[in-house]
Amino acid sequence: MNRYETAISRSVGSGIEINSVLRNTYMLLSATLLFSALTAGIAMVMNMPPLGPLLTIGGYFLLLFLTSRFQNSALGLVFVFALTGFMGLTLGPILGYYITNVSNGGQLVATALGGTGAIFAGLSAYVLITRKDFSFIGGMLMAGILVAFIAALVTLIWPMPALSLAVSAMFILLMSGLILFQTSAIVHGGETNYISATVTLYVSIYNLFLSLLHIFGIFGGDD
Repeated sequence: MNRYETAISRSVGSGIEINSVLRNTYMLLSATLLFSALTAGIAMVMNMPPLGPLLTIGGYFLLLFLTSRFQNSALGLVFVFALTGFMGLTLGPILGYYITNVSNGGQLVATALGGTGAIFAGLSAYVLITRKDFSFIGGMLMAGILVAFIAALVTLIWPMPALSLAVSAMFILLMSGLILFQTSAIVHGGETNYISATVTLYVSIYNLFLSLLHIFGIFGGDD
């Protein structure tokens, strides 16, 4: 095989691998979103109270660590569903509050859900169609997420409506950027593990939905 044929063979092989990671990521992401919706529904039906910030944050980071630790084995799939199921349980009481205590809460939830889907689909399609490389925003995203996370912790300790609103707006921008970054990493071969990619996209969608719901609740809520 000459160099030209070798280059073609490697290019085709790389393309098949990327398509496989992309397909597996979207399949697993769809399954985890459905499972998360199921656990959220169970939490709502059981009228489960909020888990509290310490338990939520602790459980999230523990399951995130285990998922990352075993992402190259079948056990990683177990922890992916454990993580997303747990996040669904934390989401249930929030949805229950809006639907039960806000007169137009159901509409707000539906609007936030539709907005999240539209943003994810639009950003993903943009990367898949243009093939643009967004790896350059990785550092900025990490710094921004760290700042937003610290600001969110501050609002838990000292509730400040203006800061809380700003944090939600920051998370919308940051999670949108993370969707661009992660999808681009898959398309360009920088991400080869579909479990890791699924977790990143799921967390982006989860935070994007919550941030939109919070903002819609402030400006469109009718208590």
